[in-house]
Amino acid sequence: MHNIQDLRAYLDARALLYNQPGFIATDPVCIPHTYTRLQDIEISGLFAATLAWGNRTTIINNCRKLMSLMDNAPYDFILHHHDTDLKPFVHFVHRTFNATDLLYFIAVLQQHYRSHNSLEDAFVTSARYDAPDTGQALISFHNMFFAGEHPARTRKHVATPNRNSACKRLNMYLRWMVRSDSAGVDFGLWKKINSSQLVCPLDVHVARVAHRLGLIPTIKADWNNAILLTGKLKLLNPADPAIYDYALFGLGAEERM
Repeated sequence: MHNIQDLRAYLDARALLYNQPGFIATDPVCIPHTYTRLQDIEISGLFAATLAWGNRTTIINNCRKLMSLMDNAPYDFILHHHDTDLKPFVHFVHRTFNATDLLYFIAVLQQHYRSHNSLEDAFVTSARYDAPDTGQALISFHNMFFAGEHPARTRKHVATPNRNSACKRLNMYLRWMVRSDSAGVDFGLWKKINSSQLVCPLDVHVARVAHRLGLIPTIKADWNNAILLTGKLKLLNPADPAIYDYALFGLGAEERM
């Protein structure tokens, strides 16, 4: 792009193509859109984001299978299940996410919801999150998630900036929970974090597109590049940089830029 105005116009147009209700059905975000209760949306959304790598049809199918194991009432299941209710879960697997990881997720969520109304409190403990980006919120969530005894293997399924991970799936999850606009893809349920603090989800597809557009210096999908990319996107839209996740995702995954 020749200048920032051209780049903004280009990415705004691409974002409009994907940030619309027709996008929902073929994206993992369709899983939390099944529900209306805050906690059901949070829980199903966390699992959908955690499993969101690989073929999207397989992701959605496995998420639906997981929700059916929870009687399609994830919050009630998390809070009130008995050990015998967990037997069907031992056969669940999605890529490297297996029953060991799943049962630990369920245990952590149960412990959290016994003392908190929302999963937002695992990311932000104060009334208002005061930081330039969500890095510390992600670190707080990671620390909460693994505060007790846990399977070592499960740590790879919950990313943290402390390991220079791009935290793509958790940043996508935060986008779902925090962003709010008339398109209705994102939920806008969490109010302690502002859309201006969101970090753009960065994976290999988005990194490749961002690099070709001159927004990041390398194609590495790591935290450093996620912050660099978000900083550039804030020049285009300071209040809502993560809206361009739609544009960059579309250019990378759908249009093969």
